Amino acid sequence: QVQLVESGGGLVQAGDSLRLSCAVSGGTLRRYSMGWFRQAPGKEREFVAAINWTGVDTNYADSVKGRFTISRDNAKNTVSLQMNNLKPEDTAVYYCAANSGTYYTASSRRNTYNYWGQGTQVTVSS
Repeated sequence: QVQLVESGGGLVQAGDSLRLSCAVSGGTLRRYSMGWFRQAPGKEREFVAAINWTGVDTNYADSVKGRFTISRDNAKNTVSLQMNNLKPEDTAVYYCAANSGTYYTASSRRNTYNYWGQGTQVTVSS
């Protein structure tokens, strides 16, 4: 059974940076494309970024393009999300997700991901 554990969340000020990590166990990371999603209070879970199994193909939500970078280290079974120039509207619980079906794509569709982590809180104060 694949397990995903996020870390790196916290409370920061607007303009600061954070780096989220997702550790994958129970499976081989290179067999999955990976995504980050977030959910703010009272809102739907939304796509943030995704990366395909080789790391060549990435995809970002318009709201984070140019500020966030997704990367993966298949040897270490980890996926990271570098978040720069954070804004108060980035405040949410961030979830790591794995897609074993269409692993060759960097999908933004939530229903293509079949494994999810428990989430890590990111709070950005103004």
